[in-house]
Amino acid sequence: MELSLQILLGLVSLICLLGGLNLLTKGAGSFLPETVAPQPILDNLFRFLSGIYFGMGFLTAWVVFNLHEMHGLIYFMGIVVVFSGLGRLYSRIQVGSAGKYFNNIMLVEIGLGTAIVILQFLRSHCQ
Repeated sequence: MELSLQILLGLVSLICLLGGLNLLTKGAGSFLPETVAPQPILDNLFRFLSGIYFGMGFLTAWVVFNLHEMHGLIYFMGIVVVFSGLGRLYSRIQVGSAGKYFNNIMLVEIGLGTAIVILQFLRSHCQ
């Protein structure tokens, strides 16, 4: 059970570190058409949230290596992952699909976060 949680949280950590770093370096402008002028407020907010995303990777990595001491925090880690997927779902409902790739990521995030919460519940109640 604990090894399964470490693997799933390790995957989340890797996603956050690589995804956050990628978005931090690209900025919001890389997702806008070339005909659109730079948007300083959007880029500032985008890089701020990317920094949180990147930082979450370090927090998650720390949790992976200290899992034996973690209890309630694991639930919150799973909930954060679920809500990232639900944010994508809300975006899809509000503005439409960003494509099959992002729809698949949404499903993985919801499933991964749910699996973390369930595994932590089983871990804490089956000992």
